[in-house]
This record gives sequence, C-alpha cells and structure tokens, in this order.
Amino acid sequence: MNEREVGGGMVRGVGSEIGLSESRILHPEPFAVLRSPLLAPASCRVKICGITRLEDLLNAAKSGADAIGLVFYEKSPRNVSIAQAVKLLAMLPPFVTVVGLFVNASAQRVREVQNSVLLDVLQFHGEESPQFCEQFQRPYLKAIRVNPGVDLLQCAADFHSAQGLLLDAHVEGIPGGTGTVFDWTLIPPQFPVPLILSGGLHAENVAAGIRQVRPWAVDISSGVELSKGIKDAAKISRFMQEVMRIDYIRLNETNV
Repeated sequence: MNEREVGGGMVRGVGSEIGLSESRILHPEPFAVLRSPLLAPASCRVKICGITRLEDLLNAAKSGADAIGLVFYEKSPRNVSIAQAVKLLAMLPPFVTVVGLFVNASAQRVREVQNSVLLDVLQFHGEESPQFCEQFQRPYLKAIRVNPGVDLLQCAADFHSAQGLLLDAHVEGIPGGTGTVFDWTLIPPQFPVPLILSGGLHAENVAAGIRQVRPWAVDISSGVELSKGIKDAAKISRFMQEVMRIDYIRLNETNV
C-alpha cells in the first residue's frame, strides 16, 4: 500500500487526525464513528476538482487545497487518461488527498484505474448503488444532485458506508461541473454525515456557503477556471483566501 493510502480520507483530517490504521482505511464501516451532527470543522477543507495540468495541480497544492480531483469520465472536458493521471501524481506534493471521480463506470473500469493510479478516495457521481460503491474496498464519496424532490436524509441512510456525501446542483443530462448553485435551504439541519458542498461555488459566494451550510469541505471546479479543464492560478488563490478568511472569522466567533 502506498503511503497516502494509509492516511487517506477525503478530507485531509479524516484519516490523519484520528490515526486510522491500515486495516481500517480499507473498510468504510469504521467511518460511522464520524457521523455526528457535530461535524462542522473549525476549518473547512477544500477539494479542487477537474485537474488536468501539472501547473494547476501545483497551484492548488501551493494555495493550500486539501484534495485534488481527477475526472475519469470520457464525456467530460476535464477527463484525464490513466497515463495523464500517473504523470500528474508523480509530481504531487505530500499531504494532498487524491480523489478519482467516476460517472456510471463499470466495475472493471474503476479497477483498471485503481490498479494504475494512486487514488486515496473514490467519488461516484452517477447513479451508482451503495453496493457498487462499496465493492472496491476504498473510502468513497457519493455525489447527490440536489433538487426539491430528493430526500437527502434517505440518501444519507442509503449511503451510510460513504465517507461523506457531496451535494451538487441538479442539471438535467449533466452529472457535474455545471457552475450552477442549488438551493442550500434544501439541506436538512443537523445533516448526519460529513457533507461536501459543491455546485457553482466561487470566491464571491463560498463564504456565504460555509456560513450557512457549515460543510466539512467545499468542492470547486468551474469556479476557478479560465475554460473547462484549465484552471486560473489567481482564481484558485482568491478562493482559498476566502475560505481561510471565513474560517478565521468563525474561529474567533466561537472563542468569544
């Protein structure tokens, strides 16, 4: 097992802060101890998804991103090949979690990527069942596209083995990366699993999202891009600064 796998939670602190052993990191069930309404961290983690270029990976890491996402979905403009992913990760600095994103992929395809690319966490962004997600013996995130008809508490129950749920906007026919914000008031209070807020985030609204939703992490792709798959270093930096700014404000408020 590679070194990153042993520490690996999606979110920088899940694996490392509570000292999960190698045997536990391979099985999703122990993460049940984390499922608490109190899961609002003092600092919000950040995942920058849709990395396709080395300079973008390095800019994300230097700016303080906790995780980067690699998209293995051929229909996406942010898709990377196995060869591209291996080349990118050869230059990855330490303590940055690597998330591999799949959309309705076959089990064979997921294993093909797993066997070649050092992924810490799998992210399933399609119509995958809990049983499908669990079979790879790797921590996973399940993306849920939110609209008024989606029962998020039922989703949390169905995917109880997930490391967390990533909530994204529902845009018909497009699984993600749309730059669309969903109605955050649809998220139940006291959400029972670690929540990753996604969908249309950018430097101008991320502070409001963190204040209102109090997520474990935020996930951004289009909000830090020049064009699809091409990140903007200045936008990444500004986004990270906003997350740090609101974290600082929230920390001071709790200490008053």
